[in-house]
Amino acid sequence: MLNSRLIRSYLNSANKGQGVNPQAKVDHFAERRSRYWAAALPYLLIAPTFLFVAAFTLWPLLYVGYGSLFVQNEAIQTPRFTGLGNYLALFNDPGFRHVALNTLIYVVITVPISVFLSLILALLLNQKFRALGLYRLAFFYPTVLPMVSAATIWLFMYTPGYGLVNVFIQFFHIPSQSWLGSPNLALIALMILGVWKQTGYFMIFYLAGLQGLPHEIFESAKLDGANAIQSTRFLSIPMLMGTTLFVTTIAVINAFETVDQIYIMTGGGPVNATNMLLFDIWQTLFSYLDVGKASALSVILILVLLVFTVINFTTSDRRITYE
Repeated sequence: MLNSRLIRSYLNSANKGQGVNPQAKVDHFAERRSRYWAAALPYLLIAPTFLFVAAFTLWPLLYVGYGSLFVQNEAIQTPRFTGLGNYLALFNDPGFRHVALNTLIYVVITVPISVFLSLILALLLNQKFRALGLYRLAFFYPTVLPMVSAATIWLFMYTPGYGLVNVFIQFFHIPSQSWLGSPNLALIALMILGVWKQTGYFMIFYLAGLQGLPHEIFESAKLDGANAIQSTRFLSIPMLMGTTLFVTTIAVINAFETVDQIYIMTGGGPVNATNMLLFDIWQTLFSYLDVGKASALSVILILVLLVFTVINFTTSDRRITYE
């Protein structure tokens, strides 16, 4: 802080004999300083967060994007510029197309099922009955488990012959299946695990959304003769569109990040039937040491998630009811 007395003395000597009011100069200086400080304050407040995001998000993105323009692997250890060569090689690779198809199937099936089941569970567990907390805990418990532990549990459950899944289906006279050894069943087995693991997590968001809805609207609808199904269809679900938007976005991101259960349960097999995009990135980088191809795969994954998020927000925002 500048000493106001020194400012006045300086302005008085500088403007002596010029008919300028020193106090007016001091007030003008203080006003400008206050205005500059008010303008800079928001940027100073977000500076720590911006520096963190720049260091751990923006810079890695730029570095990966730059690395995807070079060929660097065990055969070519010195990076060699190739432009879009890595991307062209990927799109011409049948293996990558198969990985992309596996990822798409996994996302398209697990996301709607998880979101739908979480909404149904939230509607059921939003009632008042005995042992309500116990039921909520039971459905939420899979979320608490680390994915590695959950994958290990389901690895035992899928064991041919005496696994719990095979024991269960034998009650319906269905023969025991090699769930993780069959190319036709391995991806389905991972989908079941994914839905089981994340449904309880999404249920919590829907429960919070339901408990935040205004009760007056439902009471008015009940007085007008609306039953529970009509209230749910025409009131609860439309007013939960904001929650659905958030849950859907998180579900898609989680689906694209599927890697732990693949590593534990299948290793991408059999015959590449369960290999998905993030696991393929990990395998390309750490097993094959192909930095350029792994960088290109990472850029594709980021762009896909970015495009989906933007489209999801822009299309869903028109149907969301905000209070």
